[in-house]
Amino acid sequence: MSKDSGLDLSPATIRNVMSDLEDLGLVSAPHTSAGRIPTPKGYRLFVDTLVRYRKPGDGDIRRIRAQIRGDSENPESLVGAVSSMLSDITSMAGVVTVPRAPKVKLRQIEFLPLSENRVLVILVVNDREVQNRILHTDRDYSASELQQAQNFINEHYSGLDLEQVRAKLLADLESTRDSMNQTMHEIISVAQSAMDGAADKDNKYVVAGETKLMDFAELSDVETLRRLFDAFSRKRLILDLLDRSIHANGVQIFIGEESGYRIFDGCSVITAPYHVDDDTIGVLGVIGPTRMAYDRVVPIVDITARLLESALSQSS
Repeated sequence: MSKDSGLDLSPATIRNVMSDLEDLGLVSAPHTSAGRIPTPKGYRLFVDTLVRYRKPGDGDIRRIRAQIRGDSENPESLVGAVSSMLSDITSMAGVVTVPRAPKVKLRQIEFLPLSENRVLVILVVNDREVQNRILHTDRDYSASELQQAQNFINEHYSGLDLEQVRAKLLADLESTRDSMNQTMHEIISVAQSAMDGAADKDNKYVVAGETKLMDFAELSDVETLRRLFDAFSRKRLILDLLDRSIHANGVQIFIGEESGYRIFDGCSVITAPYHVDDDTIGVLGVIGPTRMAYDRVVPIVDITARLLESALSQSS
């Protein structure tokens, strides 16, 4: 490497430089007899200051565009095709979340008492859409108790999207715990269940190419692969990681321990959100070794997100 660089460096100088880099935490030796390799901190310095990103080739762009155009009428089929395509182009695992539904705004809520500790919840959302839920409660509530609760919710939360309603309900219940009577507190807590059912997203994602990670030497030992495949099977873990990018501005790069999950310590996760109009409706990305071609992979993830949101906007 020193010869290729054209620099006239002695072995002693190279050893001293490597020692300095190790002291700075930028490289480390996996074991005593091994050479030094970059740490996540070293890769972060490289990604942030040294890497020069390359525009994807015309062939890759045509391939991405053709794949997206061919499946744009069926969102779930589309994300499956996109995850496979990302895996094929990068030779790593591709992952795409299924597009989220548009935001649902609460217009009005009504509670009606039923027999056997049940309450009928009527939700009017968006313009005129009506959704019904039957909730099972710990006791019977009278019509007047339910009326009081629905008046409170309609007065304070009408016009907010249901995710905001759920978050605000939780905060308000905590702050008014001492001043609100127990019955009101119980009913509004029960009402949160109705919000959960109405606002829940599919929370689905499609992953493709997990087995391609076996081709990378640093990820190929049995224990590492077992942990990685276990991570892919745990829906909540992957979704939590992807959700951290849902409101990001452009591509996010999680290197090793930056993901927050030890299971991905030997990996980098490259993600980008995709939008329709002003709503962020999903995230896509790739998962591979920390030793990846960031200059090529990052632009591919970025342009795929842009082309996907363009296709979804045209079909909506």
